Amino acid sequence: MTKYGLPNKQGLYHPENERDNCGVGFVVDIKGTANNRIVKQGLDILNNLRHRGAIGADGSTGDGSGILMQIPHRFFQTEMNEILPPQRSYAVGMMFLPMEPNARLFCEGVVERIIREEGQKLIGWRHVPINEEAIGELAKATRPIISEVFLEKGENNDSSFSNRLLIIRKRITKTIKESQNRNTQSFYICSLSEHVVIYKGLVQGYRLDEFYLDLLDDRLESSIAIVHERYSTNSFPSWELAQPFRSLAHNGEINTIRGNINWMNAREGVLESQIFGDEFPKIFPIIEEGGSDSASLDNALELLTSNGYSIEQAMMMLIPEPWQRDEDMEPSLRSYYEYIARFIEPWDGPATVVFTDGKKVGVILDRNALRPARYVVTKDGIVIMASETGVLDIADENISAKKMVRPREILLIDTETGKIISDKAIKENVSQQNPFIEWIGRNRITLSEIKESYEVKKMRTETFNKNMNIFGYTEEELALVIQPMIEKGKEAIGSMGNAIPIAPLSKKSQLLFNYFKQNFAQVTNPPIDPIRERSMMSLIQFIGPKGRLLDKIETEVDLPYLKIDNPILSNKKIEDIRHLSNYNFSTITLPITFIIDQKDGLNKALEHLCRRAEETVLEGNNIIILSDRSLGRYNAPIPSLLATGAVHHHLIEKKLRTSVDIVVESGDARDVMHIALLLGYGAKAVNPYMIYNYVNECVLDQTHPEILSMKQGFTNYCKAISDGLYKILSRMGISTLQSYSGAQRFQALGISSEVIEQYFKGTPTSIGGIGLNEISQEVIDRHLKAYEGLKKGEQSLDKGGEIQYKVTGENHILNPKIVKKLAFASQYNSQEAYKEFTDLVFKDTNQIDTIRGL
Repeated sequence: MTKYGLPNKQGLYHPENERDNCGVGFVVDIKGTANNRIVKQGLDILNNLRHRGAIGADGSTGDGSGILMQIPHRFFQTEMNEILPPQRSYAVGMMFLPMEPNARLFCEGVVERIIREEGQKLIGWRHVPINEEAIGELAKATRPIISEVFLEKGENNDSSFSNRLLIIRKRITKTIKESQNRNTQSFYICSLSEHVVIYKGLVQGYRLDEFYLDLLDDRLESSIAIVHERYSTNSFPSWELAQPFRSLAHNGEINTIRGNINWMNAREGVLESQIFGDEFPKIFPIIEEGGSDSASLDNALELLTSNGYSIEQAMMMLIPEPWQRDEDMEPSLRSYYEYIARFIEPWDGPATVVFTDGKKVGVILDRNALRPARYVVTKDGIVIMASETGVLDIADENISAKKMVRPREILLIDTETGKIISDKAIKENVSQQNPFIEWIGRNRITLSEIKESYEVKKMRTETFNKNMNIFGYTEEELALVIQPMIEKGKEAIGSMGNAIPIAPLSKKSQLLFNYFKQNFAQVTNPPIDPIRERSMMSLIQFIGPKGRLLDKIETEVDLPYLKIDNPILSNKKIEDIRHLSNYNFSTITLPITFIIDQKDGLNKALEHLCRRAEETVLEGNNIIILSDRSLGRYNAPIPSLLATGAVHHHLIEKKLRTSVDIVVESGDARDVMHIALLLGYGAKAVNPYMIYNYVNECVLDQTHPEILSMKQGFTNYCKAISDGLYKILSRMGISTLQSYSGAQRFQALGISSEVIEQYFKGTPTSIGGIGLNEISQEVIDRHLKAYEGLKKGEQSLDKGGEIQYKVTGENHILNPKIVKKLAFASQYNSQEAYKEFTDLVFKDTNQIDTIRGL
């Protein structure tokens, strides 16, 4: 079992696929007057969201629900026999403890010890009264012991009480996890705060107050109540993954979650915090392992708020509005978004996120508003927001405003000032804190501004033909896939069906790209239209220094960065990046080749490549170009996807990834899926130099009069690839390439778990298969064949046969022989012909084309 009580990877299940889709809402007294009415109304919202929650097979176990409220001081003071100090000088920790007595005592001991070590005073424990009959049998089987711990703010703290509590919580969690005591897996800290307390669990929302008897007490008073009803879409429910989390509640999905986690983990090696100082590593890991997408977003939010960002500014950084194409946006705000885009990527996907710091409460939508949020303001100063209407009965005469949160907007209520703060006021305040327009103008570089003089690499026709064979191009692929792109700027239209074997079952040499399939956003997601919603989407990438994430953007030094509008680079543009040294960049090119006659040559080459990449970053280089141009008789290309994944994950492991950007100079990448894979596994841009040279060959031999010039042909190709990327992003529920880069929105099919774990970590795979030996052999076979053809003067390409059936090409499940047998049997009602047809389909063991055929 994983930390959150989820099953380990098995069969078709992978714990990293956990997602939520939920109902969410809040009630807040604008003036900050704490009262029991707010708590009761929050519970009423849960009751009216009953239809949103799933129910387990026992008919009574919910997927999870919860309520976050301000600490009810009067209630706790009475319950703790009047021993609590004044409000906000103590904290309450709501904890799930193991049911097994020895494990529970161990966890309590760790909690008490770390509280003392961090200079705080333990006040005592309180057992939280519950009614076990309010939960189902499945929930009872995994129920933890639920207790609250009270601690008093210590004297002579170097940091704020909130940050000291964060350190305590992180240290406790890490210590218990590292104890490797299997009986402590259910340990979890729901909340540890001087402002709020959370009641949540594997309970149906309408029965939450039946389970937690505290919630029935009229002494519970708060001016804020955030509630959440969980629906575990394609995932396992658990006590810990019920929401709200410590700062937010989320309805929707973060479709870029794997990349977000990778980038955040990688930052740990370079982040510094003026607020935490030398104690900063105590709060690592930033993203707690095993959490859902919502839990991970919550971790990222608390990193920013604990380092001085206001909660509304932190949400603007994590879920920015679509600034890239908005010419009507205020220049200062547009510059602000571009400034922060350099050092943190959007957490993208359909989302309604409710957030709070215990004093402010707000809600923000994703840029497409793919999850709704509607709210009512009453005349007696209450704001009620929910993911749907009708959650509370409010008399019409008591309603002063009834609205919906629009795309790009933030609704924020500040209970300390007693005001609803407008979206405009929030963004004006944030964007005018510093001269962002001036900073962007001084530091931004585009490729068109580079006027360096150097020779662009050219390829002889003989070398070009040889390399086309090495990289596995076919005549069919060029004619039916590549040619329409460079002639018309569009992908060719074809049928959705694919009658050829999957890569691991093919008897033909396969590119590594073919062993990966795109994942799609869940069925609960409305699709993004990449044409109509183009204004919300962007392929912009940033290369170069990332700036300082945790300096609260108070000062700026000159940190030039390169902004590219399209990730497809011509040979001229890749040379521009290679020669960026005059602009305070440091670029190095690492060859991605291996020796074909060396035992374990590919494995050794990858080890050497990763080691060189690490040394390169430590030496101060901030751009790595992975290039397979340096081919030779005995040097074959490492598949560019394998090289990219290897370097990307190695640098993440070494906490160096955010110090460098990866650009790929690739001969094997040519279609949309290839480019998407390279970007998805960490590349910022790709130079498909063989396509660039192919366009040149077409212009030179004049066999394709539609291509008038190199520039036009490659521009058309870039447009086709870009439109294809937009379609892929839209199917994933993702709007920006910056979010997609490194997000690994793929599954592997037919690659061994060892290769996945080493070079594509976190990629779901249900079917094992080839290892490095098989990958290298497929490359070597193409390499030797190409050089043999060069020696004989035979450099024609393979005919192909993947798209259209060819006798010497790839086998097709519905090939002409099978179709003719079926047609003959149907036309002449021939039992004998039908038997021959079924034998060809079901009994031809020499050609296994499908997984079910095995």
